[in-house]
Amino acid sequence: MAEFFTELFLFALAFIWLAVASFQDIKKREVANWLSFSLILFALAFRAFYALLNNNLWFFLNGLIGLAMFYVLANIFYYGRLFAGGDAKLLMAIGVVLPIFDSFLSNIAFILIFIFGFLAAGSVYALVYTVFLVLRRKKEFVKEIKAQFRKNKMLFFVCFILAVLAFIAVSFLDERLFFIFPVLIFLVPFLYSYAKAVEEACMIKNVKTSELTIGDWLYKDVKAGRTIIKKDWQGLDEKQIKLLRRYKKNVMIKQGVPFVPSFLIAFIILVWLRYSPFYSYILYFF
Repeated sequence: MAEFFTELFLFALAFIWLAVASFQDIKKREVANWLSFSLILFALAFRAFYALLNNNLWFFLNGLIGLAMFYVLANIFYYGRLFAGGDAKLLMAIGVVLPIFDSFLSNIAFILIFIFGFLAAGSVYALVYTVFLVLRRKKEFVKEIKAQFRKNKMLFFVCFILAVLAFIAVSFLDERLFFIFPVLIFLVPFLYSYAKAVEEACMIKNVKTSELTIGDWLYKDVKAGRTIIKKDWQGLDEKQIKLLRRYKKNVMIKQGVPFVPSFLIAFIILVWLRYSPFYSYILYFF
């Protein structure tokens, strides 16, 4: 019973923090560092307190191991340009919460379930979110998607040839599941053109420099006085923002999909699975 309430406390803690972070990300397109760091601090403090009371050092060490694992994962996503800095830090904080078992392998399985759930939920969430953006700016999107199709003619041609070759190759195999590969290759140029059209038509915004925040992405290079501030995937820093505010009233920035809500969705699904009768069956695959 004590273990159940311990799990429940960590899950409740993470849920509250993720809910606040999701609201913040949707409203401001950023997650404050204090939010991620405070979740790490509170979760580790609780683990340390529980470990001392119950003479269970591994309960605390598991939190550190989870933090280390998610630190590596967050950096892979960040330097792979899939995450912004705030998303990466929040993912590290989740790593402190998730290891709840005494068994190392059970913790690994639990973490892998979250990662798979997060990737799946993130994909569906991003698709739904961009569809709403497209519906709001249909004319701009239609114009841009046509331009992207013309621009990416070579990509369509190459992927079509590769898809045909892959289809021929898998035709000699007995396993029908392999036919998914030529289909995916064929879809690549369509998905790429769709993503670029959404970005150009729906995610470019003209904002006042007084509203800029650290990490915002410039749409293109901007000359501020004698300095040229180049667009960079890491976003603007404090010095660059001050320079822009001195010389510019407005700049064009590129906004991304607020991704933190997909953390919350994946976490809710994970907790539901943890206490559902399906959990033992899912662990079987790990």
